[in-house]
Amino acid sequence: MPYKFPLTSGNVTRFFVVFSLVLFLALGAMVHNSVNAWLTEKRYAMTDLARAMQKRIDASRFATWQIYENLATSAAGSTPNSNLQETRLRPDVYYLEKTRRKTEALIFGSHDSSTLDMTMRMSNYLDTLWGAENPTWSMYFLNGQDNSLIMISTLPLKDMATRFKESAINTLVDSRRAEMLQQANALDERESFSPLRHFAWQNDHYFTLRTTFNQPGHLATVVAFDLPVNDLIPRNMPLENFQLRQDVTQTASSATTTNTDDASSESTHVSLVNPNLEIAASLPSTSLQLVYRVPLTSLALDTLHNLMWPLLINLVLLLLSIAGITLLRQQSLRPNENQSAELDSLRMLNEEIVASLPVGLLVYDFATNRTLLSNKIAEHLLPHLNLQKIINMSDQHQGVLQATINNEVYEIRHARSVLSPHTQLFMMRDQDRELLVNKKLQKAQQVLDRNHQMRQQLMHNLGHALNRPLQSMVTQLVQLSQRDDDESVLDLLDESQGLARLVDDIVLLNRLEAHDWSPDASVFNLQDMLDEIALESLPLMRRKGLALVVNNHLANDEMRFGDRRALRKVLTTLMHYSLTTTRWGKITLEIKTSEEKPNQVLLQLVDTGSGLSVDELANVDFPYLGETTQDRFGQASGMAFFLCKQLCKQMGGQLEIIAKPDIGTRYNIQLPLALEQQGEQEEKLLEGVTALVDIAVEDVHKIVCRHLENWGAKCLTSDERLTGQDHDVLVTDDPARLTGWALLLAGDEMGHHALNDQQFRVNFNLSNALLDALLALIEKQLSHDLLEESNEDEEATPLMSGGYFQLFTETVPPDVKRLYTEAAEKDYPSLAQTAHRLKGVFAMLNLGSGKLLCEALEQHIKVCDDLTIKNTTSEIDAYVSKLLQQGNQ
Repeated sequence: MPYKFPLTSGNVTRFFVVFSLVLFLALGAMVHNSVNAWLTEKRYAMTDLARAMQKRIDASRFATWQIYENLATSAAGSTPNSNLQETRLRPDVYYLEKTRRKTEALIFGSHDSSTLDMTMRMSNYLDTLWGAENPTWSMYFLNGQDNSLIMISTLPLKDMATRFKESAINTLVDSRRAEMLQQANALDERESFSPLRHFAWQNDHYFTLRTTFNQPGHLATVVAFDLPVNDLIPRNMPLENFQLRQDVTQTASSATTTNTDDASSESTHVSLVNPNLEIAASLPSTSLQLVYRVPLTSLALDTLHNLMWPLLINLVLLLLSIAGITLLRQQSLRPNENQSAELDSLRMLNEEIVASLPVGLLVYDFATNRTLLSNKIAEHLLPHLNLQKIINMSDQHQGVLQATINNEVYEIRHARSVLSPHTQLFMMRDQDRELLVNKKLQKAQQVLDRNHQMRQQLMHNLGHALNRPLQSMVTQLVQLSQRDDDESVLDLLDESQGLARLVDDIVLLNRLEAHDWSPDASVFNLQDMLDEIALESLPLMRRKGLALVVNNHLANDEMRFGDRRALRKVLTTLMHYSLTTTRWGKITLEIKTSEEKPNQVLLQLVDTGSGLSVDELANVDFPYLGETTQDRFGQASGMAFFLCKQLCKQMGGQLEIIAKPDIGTRYNIQLPLALEQQGEQEEKLLEGVTALVDIAVEDVHKIVCRHLENWGAKCLTSDERLTGQDHDVLVTDDPARLTGWALLLAGDEMGHHALNDQQFRVNFNLSNALLDALLALIEKQLSHDLLEESNEDEEATPLMSGGYFQLFTETVPPDVKRLYTEAAEKDYPSLAQTAHRLKGVFAMLNLGSGKLLCEALEQHIKVCDDLTIKNTTSEIDAYVSKLLQQGNQ
């Protein structure tokens, strides 16, 4: 059996202490490794820096010997160059003129030509030595021959000496002269170093190497170099923390032994000098020591920054462990008063549950002969029960038996406890009371069913009783409104129609709830039903000033199989609701289907009304839950949405309502309407008819073109029409463009009516009215053409009988072509002259029809109506062509 760790208070405390100790040890190890890595990095950097400075010192020593031994000595023993020039900047300050300007030289004090030549040699040598260097370099030569001081530097000495009198250069030269004189007087010190210095105006750090050369009979000659260190020190080590000082340890060790190893001489030392940490590196061939001081606070902050995430993780782990041990000790290891109170509350809740049971409950312990748990019913029956006998009998009857106590029948169920074999459970149920309750429930259900049946029968009879007088009243009001345009009559008609629709809705909803309604499917034409709905909605549309667009993407003669009355009821109900919520704009009814599901029809009703509130949308699930929208013509029905949803559900479809405040509402209806197969039609009604469609509204243009193409007509637009192409009918929605045989489209027309002999006004939403108007217009056009042909024959008789036909053929056809050209170029003055000339020819030849066409063309030219000009020109061309055909026969 595996060992189980005992979860006691002492073990938990020990585990927490060990865990915290491991965390602190890990933290200490991380801090130690980080500090050690930082110190190692700095020591390596100091070693590299000490080597670089040592190389720079060695190079400066070599340059010092070259300057003194070769340049200064050779200049003193040679003939001075007479071409050298110097410029006196101030008293005792001279500037050496030279061509190469890497370095510049100043001479301080009285001197001779040999000193000038020596200065030029030194400057040329330093030009070569410092030619590739970027830092600031300077050399000072204190001449023991004439006690003059030569300064050669990469600084612009001439500009600085000219602009800053008694400032930077003077201060620098004076300090160097004093140092070099002091060096010359110290007989026991041949070479010396200065501490690290700082150029304030260039932010450069450097130190000075001074070398003394003694000459018998003269003052000592001192050569000093300012050696920069800015380019040697890494960027992550501040220059202010560096210090150059005498190496005491190296001086002491040199007194004891002279042969030392290179590695030991270049070694670094780390020491703690409160409050700083010093890292010192010795310069091997000098008595100097380079020291880098780091404040302990900076070291601590740097270490904290580098170990921020590990420290945070350790802190979080420590806090989590503290919180975990606290919760564990409070909740599991030390039961307190809160847990005792919780146990008491559970015990009281248990007793309350047992006391409220509708059956008797008894838990009895036969080992101790005492009752463990019981309620009032069990306590009342316990004196009359033999529990041991009940146990023996229940074992024979699967734990269930009946007993009569005080002339009352009880059902007793017995069960044994799984945990305690001596504990028995008894449940007693009063069967007489249960039977009485069941009888009462059955009687109440019967009363409820009877009330529902009576309410349904009442609503059914009430609807049928109100329907007949309402229909009669609506019919009389319709007749009265047709004779009189009184506004009060129209209001009364709207109210009566709304009341009739409400009664029909109540009767239909009552049948749906009683499951007395089922879809009555049949074959019907969807376009005819849409025409009926549009025609029924037109009066209220016209009164409210709204526009209706019925966009049916399906074929006009397409037959569908479904419940026509239910679909018409859904569409009319939603249309009236949309009319109530819309105050301005338009209502669009769009019908389409997908190629994948041709038997699934989607009907979308979109309005630009005020939208629906949340309360109104709640009426979809149950009628009259929320207040509905109301306008001056009436109030929307509260059961409209619920009724439409139920009807769509019964027909196998669905209704979806999407509303946005102040934008409008979209009603999406999906219904399965099977497409009926039809035989192919041999010839369509408008086969061979060409219609010129000039409609500004894009939706109306698409609807009319779809209707015309379904009927077999050919549609032309003003852009697609070729010059001279003839058409039979003009279809337009602009009264200003109405000319010839034409249809004027409108959305508020109750069908169609004739404007004159050649023009009709028709509603584009009513396909049947549009077709009737087209057929009537074509019939009149055919009769007019027959009459016109007979008149033309009579008019053409004088033309053919005389000698005017040759004159007609020579003058009229060229002018007709000229009409097309000038109309295309929009040259209205020339076009008017040509039309007037043609009118004169027609008048001379007694051709009245041609004269009338030319007069109409002149009127259209005055108003610059391009479309009508093209149509009239085409008519003139067709008229001339007929005359030419008759003359050639």
